[in-house]
Amino acid sequence: MIKVKIVSRQQQRYVQLLTNAQLPQLEITEDPQQATVLLADPPLVAPHLAEYPHLQWLQSTYAGIDALIKPEIRQDYRLTNIRGIFGPLIAEYILGHILNHQRHFPRYKLQQQQSHWQSHPYQSMAGKIMVIIGTGTIGQHLAKVGAVFGCHIIGVNRSGITASADFQKTYAITALNTALTQADYVVSILPATTNTDDLFDQDRFSHCKNALFFNVGRGNAVDEQGLLIALEQQYLCHAFIDVFKTEPLTTDHPFWRHPKITLTPHIAAESFPEQVFTIFKANYFHFQQQQKLNYLIDFKKGY
Repeated sequence: MIKVKIVSRQQQRYVQLLTNAQLPQLEITEDPQQATVLLADPPLVAPHLAEYPHLQWLQSTYAGIDALIKPEIRQDYRLTNIRGIFGPLIAEYILGHILNHQRHFPRYKLQQQQSHWQSHPYQSMAGKIMVIIGTGTIGQHLAKVGAVFGCHIIGVNRSGITASADFQKTYAITALNTALTQADYVVSILPATTNTDDLFDQDRFSHCKNALFFNVGRGNAVDEQGLLIALEQQYLCHAFIDVFKTEPLTTDHPFWRHPKITLTPHIAAESFPEQVFTIFKANYFHFQQQQKLNYLIDFKKGY
């Protein structure tokens, strides 16, 4: 039997899904000493990995696995993450905020409460330049949706090789500054690696020209003081931040009450158990048959 332990905020739902699926040779266990497979939320399981002496494979329930790739944590097992399901959710988040901001919807809501009739000039998304840093499955889906709204899409990745036809141009990360000078919208979908630490600092932001900035990747990529200066200097018009270096934010953090920052508590793309389980199920059969697993993480690269 292959013994699986679940470590998740959605524990009961995953137990239900596994029980209903009746996967061959699978048994759910609560004993870390017996588990060879983990279906787990990375932040919850990371401090306890040493308790699993027989661990062979860990299926993350998140796309982000930075809690599990720190050098001091064991890496003697196969780690897979979740991909291919977050593109629509991220696109909804980005497009929703852009439309909300440019069409002044919060302002009109306030005017409604005050019985105040006044129109405000607005801009269309058509013809705007969206720079997407990170051109994986999420970035590709966002590019497709942005293009439907008439945006000119520029991608930025490690190689500079275009990931899909929806990117009109793609720059290597070494040419990020060149891409930023053209941007109306800047979207970071980068993973957390040593190479992305503080990538967006004051100097980097200085290449922007009153752009909207989004971080839906990982919080390590943004130098928070640099972001505040960029807003003050009008390199950025507004920042929409869903991920942070320290979560949750402390109550005295300057982001909370900043008029040009919209923050959300890491909710841009939730891991819905039903979608995660579909990926786990396919990988389970690969594991059982000793085949290559889908979405395998390279510990050295960090993704």
